[in-house]
Amino acid sequence: MEPISRISNILDAARELTIEAGALSSARKSSTRVLPAAQIKKLLDSKHERDVLEGLRRVIAMDYRNLPTLTYFTPIIKNIASPSLEVKKLVYTYLLAHAEAEPQNALMSINTIVRSLSDPNPQLRALALRVMSGIRVPEVSQIVSLYIKRSVGDMSPFVRRAAALAIPKCYRLDPAQLPELLGYLETLLGDRQYYVTAAAVIAFNEICPERIDLIHKHYRSLIRKLVDMDEWGQLATLKLMTVYARKCFPRRTRKVKKKRRDESDITKASTTDPIKGFYDDEPASEADSGLVEEEEIILDPDLALLLRALHPLLNSRNSPVILAVARTYVYLAPPPPQSAYISSSIPPLVALLRGPVSERAIALTNMVQICLAHPEPFLPYYTHFLISHNDEPDARGLKLEILTLLFPHASAAQRSLILAELAHFSQSTDPGLVRDAVRALGRCAQASSDSDGSGATSAKCLRLLLAQLNSPHAALVAESLEVIRHLIQRDPQAHRGTVIQLAKNLDTLTASQARASIVWLVGEFATLDAENNVAADVLRILVKGFADEDEGVKMQIVLLGAKVYLHWLNSQPKEQTDSMKEVGNGGSDTMVSSTPIPQLEEDGGWGSMENDQTSQNESKEASAATSSDPIPTLWMYILLLTRYDTSYDLRDRARLYKSLLSHPSSTSLASLLLLAPKPVPHVPSPGENKAGYALGSASLALGTEAGLGSQGVRGYESVPAWIKEGEQPDARLRDDESSGGTQNRSALPAGDRLDNATRQDIGVSSGIAGKANGVKEKTLDDWLAEDEDDAEDDTEEGETEEETEEESEEETSEESEEDDSDIEAKESQRLVP
Repeated sequence: MEPISRISNILDAARELTIEAGALSSARKSSTRVLPAAQIKKLLDSKHERDVLEGLRRVIAMDYRNLPTLTYFTPIIKNIASPSLEVKKLVYTYLLAHAEAEPQNALMSINTIVRSLSDPNPQLRALALRVMSGIRVPEVSQIVSLYIKRSVGDMSPFVRRAAALAIPKCYRLDPAQLPELLGYLETLLGDRQYYVTAAAVIAFNEICPERIDLIHKHYRSLIRKLVDMDEWGQLATLKLMTVYARKCFPRRTRKVKKKRRDESDITKASTTDPIKGFYDDEPASEADSGLVEEEEIILDPDLALLLRALHPLLNSRNSPVILAVARTYVYLAPPPPQSAYISSSIPPLVALLRGPVSERAIALTNMVQICLAHPEPFLPYYTHFLISHNDEPDARGLKLEILTLLFPHASAAQRSLILAELAHFSQSTDPGLVRDAVRALGRCAQASSDSDGSGATSAKCLRLLLAQLNSPHAALVAESLEVIRHLIQRDPQAHRGTVIQLAKNLDTLTASQARASIVWLVGEFATLDAENNVAADVLRILVKGFADEDEGVKMQIVLLGAKVYLHWLNSQPKEQTDSMKEVGNGGSDTMVSSTPIPQLEEDGGWGSMENDQTSQNESKEASAATSSDPIPTLWMYILLLTRYDTSYDLRDRARLYKSLLSHPSSTSLASLLLLAPKPVPHVPSPGENKAGYALGSASLALGTEAGLGSQGVRGYESVPAWIKEGEQPDARLRDDESSGGTQNRSALPAGDRLDNATRQDIGVSSGIAGKANGVKEKTLDDWLAEDEDDAEDDTEEGETEEETEEESEEETSEESEEDDSDIEAKESQRLVP
């Protein structure tokens, strides 16, 4: 019978498991369907745990769909006392989401949650504290503070961690409890468990980031626990340590003598006077010896401890942790020539480019900011910044920017590869990529001319840009001409032929922006070479199609005409300009109205102009003076064309130039405005606009494109400046139990305390005070030798003790016999009558 009953029990258990599995699978299939409210309430009021779980799952699913679930508050809260942990978790989740909407009903569940805080299960105690602190009802702040105090001393580290995370929630409920919360927080910062300490650091950064005095005695223990923390704790600790180091470790420097880097200067200094210093008694100077003084940063020992402890975190699988380590190195470590901290963080950063698409743009944005300050560590990895076919538009622009930042510091082979890359992508069909590539070529040319001064690389970049002028893409031509204009402005004397070459392209170019740039360049730099001054001829040809040009080109043609006419006035003798002033006494309007309209040739070549009409109001002397040169007539014709143009801006600008040039004998103001040297344009790197934001911040990722000011997004915190020398706190405040000076006996394990007590007792009994009194500590051999000596002494003492014991026994026996005889004599005397 027993085997049959056993088989029947197994079959019943299998049947129940099959039914339960079928119910779970059907629940998963039907969980997407919303049940009626009455049916959900029936499930929540059921006495079976399985039905209650099904009802709670459906309500939570409705919450995630933003469906109304507040009507189920009462039947859900009734299940808060369920013994099932799964049911409690779901009830707590619902309670945290809807406690503010039903504060009175939420307060009714506090007693049940308080009972859970005394549960033997530490997981349930931690969950209850988390829920109680998450109920955003101000009335429970006192209770939360009380149970945080109890949980700080809990035996379970999970409960202590929940207490640390509950401190910011309690502070938000009642900021007046900050003094008590700071006391709890200070205790948790010194906890021996790293995950409790990580939660305490997160709470510290939220409620009192300025109270760095609470960190002093826990500084070294936090650094030791940093490797074992989870990712969130590591991020919070790195942020705290960056601020702490800036506020507690001043930037100390010292001057050291190093060899001059330029070998030619050393040889030159040594060969100027080879006999000097050989016969003289005075030592050679620094210039003669090739030594120069450089400032070297001195690292504080505690700061060096932090920087060394961060190196294992570069192997983290979490990309924000790697970025936070690089951020800490950039803001705290010395630059790469003096230390290798920043250089060691570059390979993990470059490895992030192989990660997800969402992380790639963030990593590149931060690498651009690091490359702006320290480009040399990126040079071995420059091939990782070549554009790939699957890169996003933002990633392409950032990669090109990094390549341009590396270009001045790269070798000849690296520069050739970078230029080939930029020239290739400047022919792309993507307008955004073409614009970025052409601008990158301009920045490379500008940076190379600033770094070496030879101009060879700049000329190569210019040739690549000039080759783009024949492209059928108007956007590419316009961007190329914009960059060419910047390059010509940097060295106008070296690009006289370039301006003439650009002027020849006016017949074929159709892009208005490109034509406007060429016209401006002709007016600005064509007059530098008097022999090859083509400005007047270019103006003559452009005037014929003036009516068909765009407004921007028309403005540049008017400006070109004003400059050509001003140059002509400055080249004329003073007597002739005075006579022109006398002729024009009728005012500028009279001159314009009486000026004949020239008839231009139909061929459009570079021939001369003929006047078909003559002025009737001007005198014969003035007509004889102006008929030999067509430039004044051409200028007046331009003013006449602009008078009837539809653009208000163009008419106003022409009226301004006419007023400036109305008095030919007084052209100083016009020369100051039109012929003044223009400042050399500097095309900054796009990343320079974000240089004010801290690395790893959301403001840096968004940048100026989001319309952010200098303050960044809400909650942005910049990196504090280094504290001044003499204002830093005392370094002895950072001594902890591992420092030896201020040991906390309660923080030591029981075994260590017992060993310390034993050593102290041995030292006191033997009169040895240890190293503090200058006496050498005993080794194991010394202790063994002493034990052998003690054993021999014990044997000799044992023999002597046996002899003394025998003698003492004989004496005691004789004394006892004498005493017995005395007692008997006394008794016999007392009994005799």
